[in-house]
Order: sequence, then C-alpha cells, then structure tokens
Amino acid sequence: MTNTKVTMEIPASATQVWNLIGGFNALPDWLPYIPTSELSEGGRVRSLANPDGNAIIERLEAFNEKERLYTYSIMKAPFPVTNYLSTIQVFEHSDKNKSIVEWSGSFTPVSVSDEEVIDLFHGIYKDGLEALNKAFNA
Repeated sequence: MTNTKVTMEIPASATQVWNLIGGFNALPDWLPYIPTSELSEGGRVRSLANPDGNAIIERLEAFNEKERLYTYSIMKAPFPVTNYLSTIQVFEHSDKNKSIVEWSGSFTPVSVSDEEVIDLFHGIYKDGLEALNKAFNA
C-alpha cells in the first residue's frame, strides 16, 4: 500500500470552503474533472462521470462536520488500484480569511508501479485543489 497527500492554502475561511466542498455530492460544484454526481444508497454512494465518460463509484466511509472532513473509498473506477481510501479535510488558518485544505489517499497499485499511481493521484488532488483555489479567486 502506498499513499500521497496534497495540501493547499485557499483564500477563503474554513467555513466558506467547507460549505462548498463538504457535501459528498458537491464535486461538480468545484471540480471541473467531475461534471456529474448522483447519490444512491441514502447518500452514502456517489456515481461520478469523468470527461471521458468513465464511471467512478465511491462510498462515503466517514463524515465529520465538526472536523470538516469526509473519507471515501472507490468501489469502481478506471484506476489501476485496489484498497483506495481518501480523505479531504478543511483546516482553520491563523488568518480567518484563509484555510488549509488537505486531500490524501492510500491505495494498492495493480500492475503498475507505486510511483505511477502516486503520480496519478497526486496530480488529481493537486489539480482539484488548484481548481478549488481558482473558485475562490474568481
């Protein structure tokens, strides 16, 4: 099993950022890579589509409003991994007009090197947080 993490300062309060990204169905609101998301199983499973039309199905594993975080696993995706578990969390910043967002994941590569999947998910997390940063800079 391997992992990666991306952390970024966002020019908005932790409350503002969490209000945008904290819903398990909110990815299309801030992540251009994911244009649609549909919830099922009482809101615990989301079905996503990427621009290539590939289905990504994820399960909400943990949600903590107070700590502004949720953790999810991948049930089905076009990624060469198993045992995928990811957490996205928003932290307070010493400047109340800013926040820190951390997106991390752990996974087991399948038929590819650790470095290849680390690069893949590090890129996804980095691009996602850059898109979130742009949403608050617009």
